[in-house]
Amino acid sequence: MQHFNHTDFNQWSRIYRANFINSLSGFKSVSLIGTSNKQGQPNLAIFSNIIHLGADPALIGFINRPLEAAPHTIANIESTGTYTINHIQESFYKKAHQTSAKYPSEISEFDTTGLTPLWRPSISSPFVGESVIQYALQLVEIIPIKLNRTFLVIGTITDAFVSKEWIEDDGFIDLEKAKSITSLGVDGYYNVQKIDRLPYAKP
Repeated sequence: MQHFNHTDFNQWSRIYRANFINSLSGFKSVSLIGTSNKQGQPNLAIFSNIIHLGADPALIGFINRPLEAAPHTIANIESTGTYTINHIQESFYKKAHQTSAKYPSEISEFDTTGLTPLWRPSISSPFVGESVIQYALQLVEIIPIKLNRTFLVIGTITDAFVSKEWIEDDGFIDLEKAKSITSLGVDGYYNVQKIDRLPYAKP
């Protein structure tokens, strides 16, 4: 096993360092976040740092990069207070990846990638029509992280759309059956395969 330290990290190129550190933290969920501005212009962006914060209340967080790198998603969420999160399946992961490109704010990633905006009654942000697991959120809090100028965006789940066939009797959603994918680093995509489900651990 080779040892790397902070000095090594600083000597690497920006791309090498980003790939190494992003991969080191392990496999992550990867989803598309759908938003729109107050004029109804839809926006779509891929995020691989979405985290479960709690079930009661139902809170989900994600990290938004510095504003100069990724301004549209967070600006739309601040403006409307709503957004959607959509799982990615293997059938459209290449289109989902393309949403990471830096398009101007007036360009809809739905149009450029060929993904379908799905508007639902009483929800002001678009879902991804191709996604088979979708949920909507209401903004709760945006916490600036001063150390690297990123933001922790926290929302509460207001609506979820999941096929009953993937929900087990105890509420567990079998993402393998839904064919949701996962990610590694900044550009690696993987299928998932369940090893096991274990009983609740007690002393």
